[in-house]
Amino acid sequence: MAEPQLLEMRGIVKRFPGVLANDGVDFDVRAGEVHTLLGENGAGKSTLMKILYGLYAADEGEVRLEGASVEIASPTDAIAHGIGMIHQHFMLVDTLTVAENVALGLESSRGILTDLDRVSERIADLSVRYGLHIDPEAVIWQLAVGQRQRVEIIKALYRDARLLILDEPTAVLTPQEVDQLFVTLRQMTSDGRGLIFISHKLHEVLALSDRITVLRHGRVTGNVAVEDATRQGLAEMMVGRQVQMVPDKPTVVTTEPVLKIEKLTVMGDRGDEAVRGLDLEVRAGEILGIAGVSGNGQRELAQSIAGLRGVESGTVQIDGADVTNLRPAEVRAQGLAYVPEERMHTGAIAGFSVTENLLLIDHGDKRFVSRGLLDFGAIRKHCQGLVDEYDVKTPGLDTPSQTLSGGNIQKMILARELSGTPKVLIAAQPTRGVDIGASEYIHRRLIEQRSESTGVLMVSEDLDEVFALSDRIAVIYEGQIIGIVDAATATREAVGLMMAGVEPEAIGE
Repeated sequence: MAEPQLLEMRGIVKRFPGVLANDGVDFDVRAGEVHTLLGENGAGKSTLMKILYGLYAADEGEVRLEGASVEIASPTDAIAHGIGMIHQHFMLVDTLTVAENVALGLESSRGILTDLDRVSERIADLSVRYGLHIDPEAVIWQLAVGQRQRVEIIKALYRDARLLILDEPTAVLTPQEVDQLFVTLRQMTSDGRGLIFISHKLHEVLALSDRITVLRHGRVTGNVAVEDATRQGLAEMMVGRQVQMVPDKPTVVTTEPVLKIEKLTVMGDRGDEAVRGLDLEVRAGEILGIAGVSGNGQRELAQSIAGLRGVESGTVQIDGADVTNLRPAEVRAQGLAYVPEERMHTGAIAGFSVTENLLLIDHGDKRFVSRGLLDFGAIRKHCQGLVDEYDVKTPGLDTPSQTLSGGNIQKMILARELSGTPKVLIAAQPTRGVDIGASEYIHRRLIEQRSESTGVLMVSEDLDEVFALSDRIAVIYEGQIIGIVDAATATREAVGLMMAGVEPEAIGE
């Protein structure tokens, strides 16, 4: 007998100026199941969930909980109806304890007096029941990322949520932490709770889900049971065409190192050593993937190579030339191309047009100057060529870059950075927040650079991406390279353990 319906959303329509975000969407969740909501960026997933959680009001349609029609006008209404939401970016106060965070917003059973002892008791009970292992007295800033996520789950369980929305919950977890999370989520469904899982990682979707609903351009394009689903089929429903899931990687003979880093130490924003005595080499014609949990020095490493962050000690060499602490323009002149992780902060200027962003680093090039003045004809010809070659979808060259999708902004940055002949390419989180179609294109471009004997240093927190593209994988932990493995023979389990700080020699003992 089928489990009863916890949630029914029928004919949901949501319009924004010039955009139909949800176009008659039907979606339901049964008690005791994980129902995944899948789709590219802009497909309408977040809009639908914001309607369910009371952040948006639907223009048309109905929401029913356990058979009764309900109006959800705010998150407070949603929580009162037993709906919880685990956000991708945690909603915790760093300076408070676990118990204090859980108690925030709740009435005390003792009137004006706090009842944190009772809150702590209940947290301890929930921790044991669901295998969450959290100390109620721990201060949030002292907890690791995976532990903070457990606190978010405890907050929802404490409020007795029957229906839980999980928005990209694995984005910052190691593979082992993902496995632990999935055990907890399965325990929750066995208690009759319904879970809505939002993720772009297809192997996780297939591992956890009972059913999968796919959205494209605001409409449902598929609803399948997990036993009938494949990665290829889901990708095609998301994009509307055949997608190459694993990029072809032709054999390339690597040569001498083009990027050499020795004993590098770099300070973080909080005055701590974010990179500590790090040694690394990238060879011409290889992709070296940097794997690691967010916050282990990846950002500081990439910025220090590019000249955007000072080096305390150690050296950085590009093709034999010492570029340590040179200005970004000087590092670039030695053959560096840099695709930063923060597209709209470091990679592009939001209010600038596509043309202006494409010309940011080449505006003084003699190709674009005639008699001391900018040659706008030559500039437009050059930029249009890049837009066409890199398939940047834009209404025109004068369009502000901030109006483009994340994938097209990333392709615009790639076009600019690769328009020369770089010896070294740093690609930091190259497909973060980018939909599957744009990811496929970006992966192909990175492999093309490898084939042209560029040394590619790719920093990514997506292990699927790291394994698919890398020739070698270097694992970073607390600012140091803990191990380097051959991508063709390495296992996800071994890399995941190193990401958690386990020395390579200790794996398998």
